[in-house]
Amino acid sequence: MNNPYADGMKIRREVLGDPHVDRAEAAKTPFTQPFQELITSYAWGSVWARPGLDRRSRSVAVLTAMLALGHWGEFAMHVRAARTNGLTDDEIAEVILQSAIYCGVPAANHGFAVAQQVLDDLDQQEQ
Repeated sequence: MNNPYADGMKIRREVLGDPHVDRAEAAKTPFTQPFQELITSYAWGSVWARPGLDRRSRSVAVLTAMLALGHWGEFAMHVRAARTNGLTDDEIAEVILQSAIYCGVPAANHGFAVAQQVLDDLDQQEQ
């Protein structure tokens, strides 16, 4: 991996899917372009590209962080990504349950509702 932006775009597409990345790219403006480049190069091309954790483990960490911070849009996006990265619905539920202890029951309660909707949507798309 020599080009953090190109590597990041590849990983971002693999984890989030082409439709999501295409929408983000289409919505990019001169004002938001530097931010999109930052997250693609740094988050995806540097951190997600590191060999120290597999993508399943990274998904667990991201789900917990997004739940803890109440970033529900990002949480929903990463529930989808967790499925892509091989987590089962039961494992996603376990992450939320574990988070209830450290992040609070109200956050986990909302996390379950958000995750259930995402998982239901994914199941419907697969039919």
